Amino acid sequence: MTRRSFSKLTLRLWLVIIALFVAISPARADIAVTFYSHDFGKNFPHAFFVMKGELDSGEKVDTSYGFTAVNISPGILWGSVKGKVETPKPKYIEQSNPHFTVVVGDEGYRRLMSVVTKWRDMPQKSYHLNKRNCVHFASEAIAALGFRFNSKTKNWKKPKSFMIEVLGLNPGLSK
Repeated sequence: MTRRSFSKLTLRLWLVIIALFVAISPARADIAVTFYSHDFGKNFPHAFFVMKGELDSGEKVDTSYGFTAVNISPGILWGSVKGKVETPKPKYIEQSNPHFTVVVGDEGYRRLMSVVTKWRDMPQKSYHLNKRNCVHFASEAIAALGFRFNSKTKNWKKPKSFMIEVLGLNPGLSK
């Protein structure tokens, strides 16, 4: 065997090994998580997040979560009322303000779903305008992904201002 044919054989062997490695390696899938706010207008101000992408298992993800009062009524001004985690409708999302997007893997997705489950399973009356509203929900999701927020913010009832504040505290975040 000549030196040249040995080199070609070695190269082919390496190409086969690399191709096999790529074929058996799990696919790297990612979920884009976008945090939104909805301004006061026809609807109550709101903060929520949207998740789109694919898990390593191949499962597609296309959903959104926000936390709100079951009924928007004057009762929310006086104390705790029934709350729920809900999925905003596509038209509502289109009319909202996207503030920043982060890309997470399966572990980040699991952390977000843990936040969703915790808030979904809270004993009722779980919604409180001043202590446990949509901005508090979004802040916990933001923290679960390792980003900072101001726990002493004056923006607990101002979703857009809160999201702008989060952007300022996390220079690596961008739209």
